[in-house]
Amino acid sequence: MNSLPSLLPPNATALERAVEQLQARSATVTVPLRKLWNPDTCPAPLLPWLAWTLSLDGWQPYWPESIKRERIRMAVEIQRRKGTAKSVRDVVRSFGSSLAIREWWQMEPKGGPHTFALTLTLGAGVPNTIEYQQDVVAEIERTKPVRSHFTLNLGLSATGGLGLGGAARPIIYRRIQCTEAP
Repeated sequence: MNSLPSLLPPNATALERAVEQLQARSATVTVPLRKLWNPDTCPAPLLPWLAWTLSLDGWQPYWPESIKRERIRMAVEIQRRKGTAKSVRDVVRSFGSSLAIREWWQMEPKGGPHTFALTLTLGAGVPNTIEYQQDVVAEIERTKPVRSHFTLNLGLSATGGLGLGGAARPIIYRRIQCTEAP
Protein backbone atom coordinates (compact mmCIF):
# COMPACT_ATOMS: atom_id res chain seq x y z
CA MET A 1 0.00 0.00 0.00
CA ASN A 2 1.66 3.20 -1.14
CA SER A 3 1.43 5.99 1.34
CA LEU A 4 0.15 9.36 0.23
CA PRO A 5 0.76 12.48 2.38
CA SER A 6 -1.63 12.56 5.33
CA LEU A 7 -3.64 15.47 6.64
CA LEU A 8 -4.74 13.62 9.77
CA PRO A 9 -3.42 14.47 13.23
CA PRO A 10 -0.83 12.18 14.84
CA ASN A 11 -3.43 10.58 17.13
CA ALA A 12 -5.61 9.33 14.19
CA THR A 13 -6.63 5.67 14.33
CA ALA A 14 -5.52 3.06 11.82
CA LEU A 15 -9.04 2.92 10.38
CA GLU A 16 -9.11 6.69 9.79
CA ARG A 17 -5.72 6.49 8.06
CA ALA A 18 -6.90 3.61 5.85
CA VAL A 19 -10.06 5.53 4.85
CA GLU A 20 -7.99 8.61 4.05
CA GLN A 21 -5.65 6.59 1.81
CA LEU A 22 -8.60 4.95 0.05
CA GLN A 23 -10.22 8.34 -0.64
CA ALA A 24 -6.94 9.75 -1.90
CA ARG A 25 -6.55 6.86 -4.37
CA SER A 26 -10.17 7.11 -5.54
CA ALA A 27 -9.54 10.76 -6.45
CA THR A 28 -7.10 9.59 -9.13
CA VAL A 29 -9.79 7.61 -11.00
CA THR A 30 -10.77 9.42 -14.19
CA VAL A 31 -14.47 9.85 -14.88
CA PRO A 32 -15.54 10.99 -18.40
CA LEU A 33 -17.99 13.62 -17.18
CA ARG A 34 -18.41 15.34 -20.55
CA LYS A 35 -19.34 12.02 -22.12
CA LEU A 36 -21.78 11.14 -19.34
CA TRP A 37 -23.55 14.52 -19.35
CA ASN A 38 -24.00 14.56 -23.14
CA PRO A 39 -27.28 12.93 -24.27
CA ASP A 40 -25.65 11.84 -27.54
CA THR A 41 -22.68 10.03 -25.97
CA CYS A 42 -24.12 8.87 -22.65
CA PRO A 43 -24.40 5.06 -22.48
CA ALA A 44 -28.01 3.91 -22.86
CA PRO A 45 -28.25 2.25 -19.40
CA LEU A 46 -27.36 5.59 -17.77
CA LEU A 47 -29.95 7.68 -19.66
CA PRO A 48 -32.61 7.41 -16.90
CA TRP A 49 -30.12 8.88 -14.40
CA LEU A 50 -29.23 11.72 -16.75
CA ALA A 51 -32.95 12.42 -17.24
CA TRP A 52 -33.44 12.46 -13.48
CA THR A 53 -30.64 14.97 -12.96
CA LEU A 54 -32.20 17.27 -15.59
CA SER A 55 -35.63 17.10 -13.86
CA LEU A 56 -37.54 15.30 -16.59
CA ASP A 57 -41.01 14.76 -15.17
CA GLY A 58 -41.93 11.69 -17.20
CA TRP A 59 -39.81 8.73 -18.29
CA GLN A 60 -40.86 5.36 -19.65
CA PRO A 61 -38.54 2.41 -20.34
CA TYR A 62 -40.47 1.40 -23.48
CA TRP A 63 -39.74 4.66 -25.33
CA PRO A 64 -37.33 4.30 -28.26
CA GLU A 65 -33.76 5.33 -27.41
CA SER A 66 -33.89 8.19 -29.93
CA ILE A 67 -36.92 9.68 -28.13
CA LYS A 68 -35.20 9.33 -24.74
CA ARG A 69 -32.11 11.14 -26.02
CA GLU A 70 -34.20 13.91 -27.61
CA ARG A 71 -36.22 14.37 -24.40
CA ILE A 72 -32.96 14.80 -22.46
CA ARG A 73 -31.52 17.12 -25.12
CA MET A 74 -34.52 19.48 -24.86
CA ALA A 75 -35.11 19.20 -21.09
CA VAL A 76 -33.42 22.45 -20.08
CA GLU A 77 -35.14 24.52 -22.77
CA ILE A 78 -38.53 23.08 -21.85
CA GLN A 79 -37.99 23.76 -18.13
CA ARG A 80 -36.89 27.34 -18.85
CA ARG A 81 -40.07 28.16 -20.78
CA LYS A 82 -42.57 26.02 -18.89
CA GLY A 83 -46.06 27.48 -19.03
CA THR A 84 -45.78 28.91 -22.55
CA ALA A 85 -47.02 27.77 -25.96
CA LYS A 86 -43.41 27.33 -27.08
CA SER A 87 -42.71 24.89 -24.26
CA VAL A 88 -45.78 22.84 -25.27
CA ARG A 89 -44.51 22.74 -28.87
CA ASP A 90 -41.02 21.76 -27.67
CA VAL A 91 -42.39 18.93 -25.52
CA VAL A 92 -44.32 17.47 -28.43
CA ARG A 93 -41.33 17.89 -30.75
CA SER A 94 -39.13 16.06 -28.22
CA PHE A 95 -41.50 13.10 -28.61
CA GLY A 96 -40.87 13.09 -32.37
CA SER A 97 -44.29 14.51 -33.19
CA SER A 98 -45.78 17.77 -34.39
CA LEU A 99 -48.48 20.00 -33.04
CA ALA A 100 -50.84 22.72 -34.20
CA ILE A 101 -52.11 25.09 -31.49
CA ARG A 102 -55.13 27.37 -31.82
CA GLU A 103 -55.61 29.63 -28.84
CA TRP A 104 -59.05 30.83 -27.74
CA TRP A 105 -58.74 34.19 -29.50
CA GLN A 106 -57.79 32.48 -32.80
CA MET A 107 -60.87 30.21 -32.89
CA GLU A 108 -63.99 30.97 -34.91
CA PRO A 109 -66.21 31.54 -32.95
CA LYS A 110 -63.91 32.65 -30.16
CA GLY A 111 -63.46 30.14 -27.37
CA GLY A 112 -63.50 30.75 -23.68
CA PRO A 113 -60.54 32.62 -22.20
CA HIS A 114 -57.51 30.47 -21.35
CA THR A 115 -58.54 27.61 -23.61
CA PHE A 116 -56.82 26.24 -26.69
CA ALA A 117 -57.21 23.43 -29.20
CA LEU A 118 -54.38 21.05 -30.05
CA THR A 119 -53.98 18.87 -33.11
CA LEU A 120 -51.34 16.29 -32.29
CA THR A 121 -49.74 14.39 -35.16
CA LEU A 122 -47.50 11.50 -34.16
CA GLY A 123 -44.38 11.28 -36.27
CA ALA A 124 -42.97 8.31 -38.11
CA GLY A 125 -40.80 5.98 -36.06
CA VAL A 126 -42.58 6.56 -32.75
CA PRO A 127 -44.82 4.00 -31.05
CA ASN A 128 -48.42 4.44 -32.11
CA THR A 129 -49.91 3.05 -28.92
CA ILE A 130 -52.43 4.40 -26.45
CA GLU A 131 -49.78 4.43 -23.70
CA TYR A 132 -47.41 6.54 -25.79
CA GLN A 133 -50.17 8.99 -26.69
CA GLN A 134 -51.11 9.24 -23.02
CA ASP A 135 -47.46 9.95 -22.16
CA VAL A 136 -47.39 12.82 -24.67
CA VAL A 137 -50.67 14.23 -23.33
CA ALA A 138 -49.41 13.93 -19.73
CA GLU A 139 -46.29 15.92 -20.63
CA ILE A 140 -48.47 18.56 -22.32
CA GLU A 141 -50.53 18.76 -19.11
CA ARG A 142 -47.34 19.28 -17.05
CA THR A 143 -45.95 21.93 -19.41
CA LYS A 144 -48.97 24.05 -20.37
CA PRO A 145 -50.01 27.09 -18.34
CA VAL A 146 -51.77 25.82 -15.22
CA ARG A 147 -54.85 28.00 -15.73
CA SER A 148 -55.36 26.85 -19.34
CA HIS A 149 -57.49 23.98 -20.59
CA PHE A 150 -57.34 22.31 -23.98
CA THR A 151 -59.15 20.03 -26.36
CA LEU A 152 -57.11 17.44 -28.21
CA ASN A 153 -57.46 16.11 -31.74
CA LEU A 154 -55.18 13.34 -32.91
CA GLY A 155 -53.85 13.44 -36.46
CA LEU A 156 -52.10 10.88 -38.60
CA SER A 157 -48.99 11.59 -40.59
CA ALA A 158 -48.50 9.60 -43.79
CA THR A 159 -45.88 9.88 -46.46
CA GLY A 160 -45.89 8.45 -49.92
CA GLY A 161 -44.81 9.09 -53.43
CA LEU A 162 -45.51 8.37 -57.02
CA GLY A 163 -43.26 5.66 -58.36
CA LEU A 164 -42.63 4.46 -61.89
CA GLY A 165 -45.50 1.99 -61.64
CA GLY A 166 -47.96 4.79 -60.88
CA ALA A 167 -46.73 6.83 -63.83
CA ALA A 168 -46.80 3.87 -66.27
CA ARG A 169 -50.31 2.73 -65.41
CA PRO A 170 -52.19 5.42 -67.49
CA ILE A 171 -49.95 4.67 -70.48
CA ILE A 172 -50.66 0.94 -70.28
CA TYR A 173 -54.37 1.60 -69.86
CA ARG A 174 -54.40 3.82 -72.97
CA ARG A 175 -52.56 1.16 -74.98
CA ILE A 176 -55.08 -1.50 -73.95
CA GLN A 177 -57.92 0.82 -74.92
CA CYS A 178 -56.47 1.39 -78.40
CA THR A 179 -55.87 -2.27 -79.25
CA GLU A 180 -59.28 -3.64 -78.26
CA ALA A 181 -61.26 -5.28 -81.07
CA PRO A 182 -64.86 -4.16 -81.67
